[in-house]
Amino acid sequence: MDVVILTKTDCHFCEMATEILGSLESEFNLEIRRVDLSSQEGNLIAQKVRLPIPPGILIDDELFSYGRPSERRLRREFGKRLGRITK
Repeated sequence: MDVVILTKTDCHFCEMATEILGSLESEFNLEIRRVDLSSQEGNLIAQKVRLPIPPGILIDDELFSYGRPSERRLRREFGKRLGRITK
C-alpha cells in the first residue's frame, strides 16, 4: 500500500503520525512518503483532498484521516485492505 503523510513543520500530530506509520511499515508492507504542506506538491495534494488540518494520511491516493492519528484505526484499515482480521 502506498501511504502519504502530509506534514507541517512543528506539528506534534505530524510527528505522531510519522512514528505510528513507521512502526507499522514492515508489518503491513507499506510504502510511506512524507510530503511537507509548504511544498508545491504538498499544497496541491492538500487542495485535491481538501485537507482541513495536518497531518493528512492518504492511503492509495485517498484521504484516510487528518489531525490526531489513531494507531488502532490505521491497523484496522490496513488489516481490512489486506484481508486480515485485526483487533
